[in-house]
Amino acid sequence: MSAFYTVVLAVLAILAVSGLYVGVTNDAVNFLNAAIGSKVAKMRTILMVASVGIIIGVLTSSGMMEVARSGMFNPGLFTFHEIMILYVSVMFANVILLDIYNSLGLPTSTTVALVFSLLGAAISVSLFKIAADPTLHLSNLGGFINTTRAMGVISAILLSVLIAFVFGTLIMWLSRLLFSFRYIALFRKLGALWCGASFTAIAYFAVFKALKGILAGTAMYNWISENLAVSLLACWVFCTIVLAFMQLFRINILRINILSGTFALALAFAGNDLVNFIGVPIAGLDAYKIASEAGSTSILMEGLNENLPAQFIWMLLSGVIMVVTLWTSTKSMNVSQTEISLAGQGDDMISGEQDSNVFSRSIVRASLAISNFFDHITPKSVQEFVGKRFEYEDVEKNGAPYDKIRAVVNLTTAALLISVGTSFKLPLSTTYVCFMVAMGSSLADKAWGRESAVHRITGVMTVVMGWFVTGIGAFIIAIFVGLLLIWGGKIAFAVVTVACAYMLIKSNIKSSKKEDDKMEIAAEDGTVDNILGEVCHMMKVTTQIYDRTLVAVFKEDRRALKELVRESNEMYDKCHKIKYSLMPALRKMKGSGLELSLYYIQVVDYLNEMAKSLVHITRPAFDHIDNNHKGMSEQQTEDLKHINDDVAEIYGNINRMINANDFRDIDTVLTMRDELFERIAVTTKSELKRINVGEGNTTASMFYLTVLSETKAMVLQARNLLKAQRYFLEHAGVQKSWVAMNRTQMQ
Repeated sequence: MSAFYTVVLAVLAILAVSGLYVGVTNDAVNFLNAAIGSKVAKMRTILMVASVGIIIGVLTSSGMMEVARSGMFNPGLFTFHEIMILYVSVMFANVILLDIYNSLGLPTSTTVALVFSLLGAAISVSLFKIAADPTLHLSNLGGFINTTRAMGVISAILLSVLIAFVFGTLIMWLSRLLFSFRYIALFRKLGALWCGASFTAIAYFAVFKALKGILAGTAMYNWISENLAVSLLACWVFCTIVLAFMQLFRINILRINILSGTFALALAFAGNDLVNFIGVPIAGLDAYKIASEAGSTSILMEGLNENLPAQFIWMLLSGVIMVVTLWTSTKSMNVSQTEISLAGQGDDMISGEQDSNVFSRSIVRASLAISNFFDHITPKSVQEFVGKRFEYEDVEKNGAPYDKIRAVVNLTTAALLISVGTSFKLPLSTTYVCFMVAMGSSLADKAWGRESAVHRITGVMTVVMGWFVTGIGAFIIAIFVGLLLIWGGKIAFAVVTVACAYMLIKSNIKSSKKEDDKMEIAAEDGTVDNILGEVCHMMKVTTQIYDRTLVAVFKEDRRALKELVRESNEMYDKCHKIKYSLMPALRKMKGSGLELSLYYIQVVDYLNEMAKSLVHITRPAFDHIDNNHKGMSEQQTEDLKHINDDVAEIYGNINRMINANDFRDIDTVLTMRDELFERIAVTTKSELKRINVGEGNTTASMFYLTVLSETKAMVLQARNLLKAQRYFLEHAGVQKSWVAMNRTQMQ
């Protein structure tokens, strides 16, 4: 056996570990969010429950490896060499796809990426075989490929999205109508019955979905299948009695219910979904063993059609990697936060990061029109009754994005839909069902207020469209990589391996940097400390970007201006996110007084406006040079240099005062500002005179006047920021010693 195939096998093993990490990172939201969103337990407890579910799930897996071995193509028509190229193309395509998606900030589905990468790589290798064999034609392509599986994935997306959203909305609406947000009193009477039904659905899900592989064919499984109605009724009665008994001892049965559902979803997810990520490498290992035993690399891989269960050691190792990733990956918590923010109760859960579009705005307007129509035809007494049931009140007093009633609905509905879909052989996806049930329940729970509805719909649409685009992207990339490897041989393999290794390293470094930035903005505590650091940092960066922009304009340095546009946009986006996180921040400061909150709002607003003025300078500067317009005249350049010096001096004084928490020279800054404004006014008049007499260039003059106007606005906001910052720190009681320490840490 050639050493080349050993290297290929090693690369597959490394990419399998990477695939498991990505799978847990992207899809942990499925089984964690109900527990996290309701704050049913400490994070450590939730992760322990999920970890046990994952380990049991991978160890009881029913051998889903056939997806990789023969799910998308007929392995009996491919040689060992072709199969190994096909498998490594799939793994490389997934790395490239995820790198592109991470760079663009688009959501993705790892399962869809895998299935369509298999389809694309199989087509590329099939095309190579057809081109190399004169007896084959393009019409023979259908014999190599299993297109039914791909169509099943597409139908899974459609069915999962529609069915899960509708049922999530309906069941949540009925549950909330029954219990309302003030559910505690009524729950003491009906809670055992309701949670008993939920436990029955979760148990049904565990038996017929998660543990089907090891239970199928047993006497118990067959009896339950034949007497399903009796079995479910008996389970409901038994669970109700047990839960009612537990309630007598004041045990929180909602907590037990949610953790049980989390365990069941983790069990099913690990047993049926995440094994797909090791399916390709294990299939490659099986192919390697078959070829080694035959002593030939040209043998056809008919043996892969057999249902060969994965070895225990590989399944156990995979489970350990999943659990370690679950406990150590901060990215998985941020992926989970995406769904929680979209589903959370209250408009302040959406921080304004999601833009709106015409489609989402149209949906909201249509929904309002339908709502108004039903308001007209529904009796007022009914409206009042329903309205009272949906009046929000945080009776749990834990600050959770949503209460335990909705968490139970999310888990129960998802488990029930997946179980029923499995029994009817409908290709429902666990990922899509869990996400869309959560979105539907949040809609029914009136979490989608008018302030956030458009942004929530846009966020949901972005995720759903990302699932579809993932399939197309994976398919195209896999075809390209497969053709490159099958025709390029070992040299192409080496080049693609190095490129993918670089992408993996770069992606992880970039992700770590983004996580640090997010934590800096979204820290849950220390609001005063955070805003202090932000103001100091952004004042310094603003001065640097402004100075570098003018210098780049003087030199007509297009590349530098392009980079400055990126930096100013990033700073503005950061300020924008801080501004739209005002509501949560103000709630944390509610014990500090209204004055502190008022000055906090002013500081954040001035930061945002200052960053906006900077963007309005860098963008026109780049456009001016990028369009090859004539540069600044000598007089314009000289005037801007003087103004730049004045701006640098003003910002230098402001930075010094903020860093030292010493505002005694604030009147000096005011005087310097007035002098700068006078210089800008004189300079503007001089430019207008030159325009009137026909001197200069129109585009250069317009850009010049824009810089003057935005500079004035930027300095004005900086002076206002300084004043607001002083009052903010005075009311916050920040000491000079703390500021000095903070400045030392920043340096």
